Amino acid sequence: MTPPSSPLKSNETPGQPGPEEGATVLDAVEAFHRRFNVFPSEAAYTAVVLWDAHTHLLDVFESTPRIAFLSPEPGSGKTRALEIIDTLTPRSMFTTDVSPAALFRSVCDPDARPTVLFDEVDTTFGPKAGGNEDLRGLINSGHRRSGVVHRCVGDGSTQTVQAFPVYAALAMGGLGDLPDTIMSRSIIIRMRRRAPNEEVEPFRERTTAPEGHALRKRLAAWADSVRGTLQDSLPEMPDGVTDRPADVWEPLLAVADAAGGHWPERARAACVQLVTAAKANDKGSVGIRLLSDLRDIFDGAERMLSAELLGRLAELDDAPWADLDGKPITARALARMLGDYVTADNDPIKPRNIKTGSKSSAKGYYASDLADAWLRYCRPPAPQGSATAATAATAQVRALFPVADTPEVADTDPLPAAPAAAQL
Repeated sequence: MTPPSSPLKSNETPGQPGPEEGATVLDAVEAFHRRFNVFPSEAAYTAVVLWDAHTHLLDVFESTPRIAFLSPEPGSGKTRALEIIDTLTPRSMFTTDVSPAALFRSVCDPDARPTVLFDEVDTTFGPKAGGNEDLRGLINSGHRRSGVVHRCVGDGSTQTVQAFPVYAALAMGGLGDLPDTIMSRSIIIRMRRRAPNEEVEPFRERTTAPEGHALRKRLAAWADSVRGTLQDSLPEMPDGVTDRPADVWEPLLAVADAAGGHWPERARAACVQLVTAAKANDKGSVGIRLLSDLRDIFDGAERMLSAELLGRLAELDDAPWADLDGKPITARALARMLGDYVTADNDPIKPRNIKTGSKSSAKGYYASDLADAWLRYCRPPAPQGSATAATAATAQVRALFPVADTPEVADTDPLPAAPAAAQL
């Protein structure tokens, strides 16, 4: 007896097989990466595979995360990662050097935009390179589908300003770190050299590339089958993933949800792990580093003299304060850097006179003056509820520090002293 035929799926036509299950395709892409790449964690494999897949679906997402393979030393597998991605992504453009004009012209046509694979990016943005602000601005703008750059078009006095789209997927490989604005838009994969027991297959362009291209066709076919369902998708974010990290991970989580199987769970676990690692490795600006170190040094004290703060800062082994521009940080430099931040009353943070004896005083800082900046710019020193809008200086200091037994000192600054309630 002839068995009944299976009902056709909505995207199938008679005589033609339906698209593969997404989880099956992503599993095959992951297996392909594992043959040639040694990534530092399972989360990295998950992120890279989802990133590969999302490049086939750029038109349905509002943003595209950059992915950056970074390492402290060469020979850590960054280029090999990009070479494998090169075989899996649409219209890939592999480069080690590109001018802003060339990149702009490459990505400004939405119907032919490439997947940009930018190796040795440290030579463009590293400490020995120039600012390359035009290129950095273009990379940052291209993170959003709405991203454009403006150019003058025309001849002579008849020129007009025209907006050109620059939305495109971008993967990078390089030594060290990237500018903060690019890092915040990127999934960071911290590569390392292979250990003796970590083996990979040799990469051969003639034989490996066709295998990758076959997988690329499978990815493209699956992407076409789910494109309609991904329009305006809003995947659920893991707890604590908000703001820019949520923008970065939203397309990858949407791809994982569409693929099904074990990918939604893996994607969210990878998201939490890599976002947490990125925050832990985020050194922040030199100003935020200063605020954080000062918070640790105060450690509950109500006020401290500038001389003591400078000595304590210089003693921090993993901080730049003992060798800031070739010399230890000075009181003038400390005041200048802190002056960029403000108190809860919106006044610039500045040193005040603190009595050190019956007839003597010296410059120093109050915790109540620094508390608002600590609250806004520094990560909490210990797990606690999320911060709400800033309150008065008294509440901020009490929230951040316990009451401390400190020597009795008096403020002799001609400016009004901090309210008694705010002086712990």
